[in-house]
Amino acid sequence: MLKYVLGLMLLCSPMLVNAAPEQVWQESMKLAQQGQDRQAIALLNGAILQSGQSTVWTQRFDIAKRLLKLRRDAKINSTYNTLIPNNRNQHDILMQNWLSQHPIPAVEDSFMPALLASIIPGSGHAWLGRWGDAGVAAMLVWPLLILTFWAARRDMGPVTVFFALITAWLWSGTVFSATSLAERGDFEMYYVWWQEAWVASGLPSRPW
Repeated sequence: MLKYVLGLMLLCSPMLVNAAPEQVWQESMKLAQQGQDRQAIALLNGAILQSGQSTVWTQRFDIAKRLLKLRRDAKINSTYNTLIPNNRNQHDILMQNWLSQHPIPAVEDSFMPALLASIIPGSGHAWLGRWGDAGVAAMLVWPLLILTFWAARRDMGPVTVFFALITAWLWSGTVFSATSLAERGDFEMYYVWWQEAWVASGLPSRPW
């Protein structure tokens, strides 16, 4: 409900209250290009509510809103979905053939890289094929891990604790790095597919 209210508030602003559909479209695309997907979606929602009937611009507002929501869900929530076409929308009909030939790319779960990185420093990056990063992660953690065991074997007390804390800090950093790289790789792959889907819909401008 909030997004509809926000959309109507945006449409009621002095700049847009009497705006033509082309102006509303340009403003929503400008917001999307700036990465403000939520505001762009709200504006498109308001435009749809105000139009009250199905027109060419209403159809454009509708599919753009749904596509931008897919991008926002992928960027914010790491949720990668495909568009469910609406057969009453000409842009959806244009996209249907493309979607049938270009299914949503399979994304890899970040659990495995995170698990491997937690067990063996560097292995999570190696799983992702990032051998340079795997080498860096191993060089950061393994020497300090060895020093920690060396100090522990010699009952060096505070020195052991110091090495252990530094090792845990660096090790957790490599786990986070492997997880982040997996998720970023998924988003990048999905985003390329999403951009091609937008182009296939025949919309007149691009929000990137």
